[in-house]
Amino acid sequence: MPQLIRVRPTKIELVKLKRRLALAQRVQKIVKDRLSILTMEFLQTARETVEAKRKLVDAFSEAYKALSIATGYHGYIALEKELIASETDLRITAGSRNIAGVRIPSFELGEIRSPMRGYSLVDTSSWLDHAAQLSEKCLKTTIELAELQRSLELLGMEINRTKRITNALEYMIIPALQVTIKYLNMKFEERDREEKARLKRVKVLLARE
Repeated sequence: MPQLIRVRPTKIELVKLKRRLALAQRVQKIVKDRLSILTMEFLQTARETVEAKRKLVDAFSEAYKALSIATGYHGYIALEKELIASETDLRITAGSRNIAGVRIPSFELGEIRSPMRGYSLVDTSSWLDHAAQLSEKCLKTTIELAELQRSLELLGMEINRTKRITNALEYMIIPALQVTIKYLNMKFEERDREEKARLKRVKVLLARE
């Protein structure tokens, strides 16, 4: 049961409480609308995350097969030499975007050396080039999945926080304001009745005199 708010039983306090109630109800509507937006975005991101995981598993499977064929064609030692020679630094640009007040991360992979990819096309076959293409696909999908999973985590945290605010408004703040307003109204009605009864007694006494 909601508890009464401790206030002085005056008409000014009653007006203040009514204003607070109107504000709380407006805020409640805004928060519920925001919760709906966040929930829809969360579900969409969850679907995209599942799809990205599936793509990543498929991409790694294809890349592994291609690399196995390239290893069988070139030999492990020769292939390792070419791969060591092709090592390069990766550049990932991090940014953010705003969804209903939540800062969502955005990752972008910098340009990868292409078409050379750092190894000799003369000493290697198309199998290695195919494996390199699939590895790039794996890398891009991994970055996409990292962005989606972090977004999912942040949206989930914000949804929980927004739910707590909604519940506090719905089950504590607004009911407490309503109960207190009702109590003060009853208090003032009782005072009015007592005042009217007192005035009647005074009129009766004056009439007798």
